[in-house]
Amino acid sequence: MINRIRDIRKEKGLTLADVAERCAPPTTAQTIGRLETGMRQLSLTWMNKIAAALEVEPELLVRGAEAEQPRYVARFTEHGAEALPAPRDAILPSALGGDAPLIALAIDASAGDYRAGDQVWLRQHGPEQATRLLNRDVLVPRSGGRFAFGRLIDRDEHRIAILPPGPGGRQVVIESPAWIAVTEMLVRKL
Repeated sequence: MINRIRDIRKEKGLTLADVAERCAPPTTAQTIGRLETGMRQLSLTWMNKIAAALEVEPELLVRGAEAEQPRYVARFTEHGAEALPAPRDAILPSALGGDAPLIALAIDASAGDYRAGDQVWLRQHGPEQATRLLNRDVLVPRSGGRFAFGRLIDRDEHRIAILPPGPGGRQVVIESPAWIAVTEMLVRKL
């Protein structure tokens, strides 16, 4: 099994020392580091301690090597959708069905119906599906590792137009997108 301690710890903005302090009883950052890297066996006891320290369910700390995990590929900021430096696994599990891959978008700045802290899960489709995705919220890759996120409002043979969420947004036209991911689920903390 591959553990996800590092991914979850970084997603929550914690250091090894932070997690070590939160364990009951507290442990050392070195021990947490060894558990993260697999240098030390992740027992059920350690899994429960670390899960409590990270405030997640214990089963989120492990995954099978063969499992395809939905990934965050972009985030939405006050400047629009932008690529993450490196894609990372999404923390929340999903029971969504479907054949196409799932990806996730983290909302960092409120806009339109989306609030800071939201997670948007999207299903990836080929650009030929644009017609059936009209008037839906989508994420589309742009040149230079950037993304456009918003309502798909128009399409022709090789171009699509997206209207960003929120008032005053200008439409973004994308030539020959590699793929279009349509919003399937919004995850919002209560």
